[in-house]
Amino acid sequence: MTPIVRDHYDVVVVGAGPAGAMSALRAADLGADTGLITAGAFGGMAGNDGPVPVRTLAHAARLLRDARQLGAYGVQVSEPALDYSCLLDRVRNVVAEVAAASSLRPQLEAAGGQIHEHLGRARFETPQSIVTETGRCFRARRFVLCTGGVSRRLPVPGFELTATHTDAWSLTAVPESMIVVGAGATGAQVASVFNAFGTRVQLFQAGERILATEEPEVSAAVAEAFRASGIEVHEDFGAIERFERTAQGLRMIYARDGERRAAEAALVVSAVGWSADTASLNLAAAGVATDARGFVKVDRRQRTSAEHVFAAGDVTGGLMLAGQALQAGFVAATNAVRGPILAAADAINPVGSFTDPEYAQVGLGEAEARKGHDVEVATVDFADMTRAIIDGRSFGFCKLIIDRASHRILGCHIVGERAVDTVQIAAIAIAAGIQVEDLARTPLSFPTYSGILGRAVVTAARRLNAGADSSTLQPGEVS
Repeated sequence: MTPIVRDHYDVVVVGAGPAGAMSALRAADLGADTGLITAGAFGGMAGNDGPVPVRTLAHAARLLRDARQLGAYGVQVSEPALDYSCLLDRVRNVVAEVAAASSLRPQLEAAGGQIHEHLGRARFETPQSIVTETGRCFRARRFVLCTGGVSRRLPVPGFELTATHTDAWSLTAVPESMIVVGAGATGAQVASVFNAFGTRVQLFQAGERILATEEPEVSAAVAEAFRASGIEVHEDFGAIERFERTAQGLRMIYARDGERRAAEAALVVSAVGWSADTASLNLAAAGVATDARGFVKVDRRQRTSAEHVFAAGDVTGGLMLAGQALQAGFVAATNAVRGPILAAADAINPVGSFTDPEYAQVGLGEAEARKGHDVEVATVDFADMTRAIIDGRSFGFCKLIIDRASHRILGCHIVGERAVDTVQIAAIAIAAGIQVEDLARTPLSFPTYSGILGRAVVTAARRLNAGADSSTLQPGEVS
């Protein structure tokens, strides 16, 4: 039996993704003796399985797309070919470089926090102690749980034959064909990346439209672009009955309106949701309660039902994004060290994905905005934007939702090139409460993709000020 090594800290943070890394850094900065423990490597899903490697693969997909456009600009090259093993080497190098330089690890170590990696699963032994699979026991006055999430499973025969998005990113070769089940952000990204790599992709969404949390126009535009690129998009496809092996891969049997159908591919990737990674934690031993979906219940101070235990990140079931996890981790650690003094702010949360085309949004959707506001909606097409025309990337639009009474932006929704970058400007404007007239008078570099937001705010300001003094807007401001 492995002997138990016991460590004592003021604060122990469980999980080393964005929430965990920030929690540990904040606790150490506040003077607490801090230990960070993780089942695997520092960085968690974000660094080792999520945004960092995924964005690297998405960048490779973008480079392939751009290379195929070279001929239109007089650059003569042969047809690009993907060396997937070389790409995987690049992914590993990027992950290592980010872990060494861009993550919070150097700052945490400099602050005196101790990092314990590759410990395996952790579980509460008592309310004040956690034991890991490798035989380490960590005692602490306070705990912060940041264990993240795992892919949700479906109660369907043969589901064990399917792969997760993690498996998809870990493939050693590009599959000839792929079925992706679930067309939320993760499924859409898997479909988009592997389609660019040459895989024949079928994307299945049980609901009426892909990207169901986005504006209907966004869902429709991305579905249109996906189909044009060769992805077979199946919306409202019915219910899955089972998965079964075939000589070439897998078959998915599904039915809609009493009609049974089948789809086949070399690989099936399931992206049907995310569950909290708490199964092994033995939360009951610490008095930590979960909600009906299995996520750890927290209040606005990130405190659980146990006063000495806090939680942040995906494990709480909130908005599962790295930026939001960092904010929650900061709040959780502050309150773990100083007491429950800091409440989570009502944050402005920009959301987007590096699909082709990109899509992004921040603030309210139109239907939600209309429930409490008299709104003006301004929509501008990329086809009317100088930079988009120059680059041959004229697909997409920017939709701006403005409150008529205050002239402030309530929401921004973009489909098109560099959408994720552009929406950050709208996020800042919403957070600052800037009126559209003030933003319209802010010169933007020309020609840039952010110019589409400038065009949208000028359009909205002109409508809101129709008949007013024309000096409220100056000429030459539209990029």
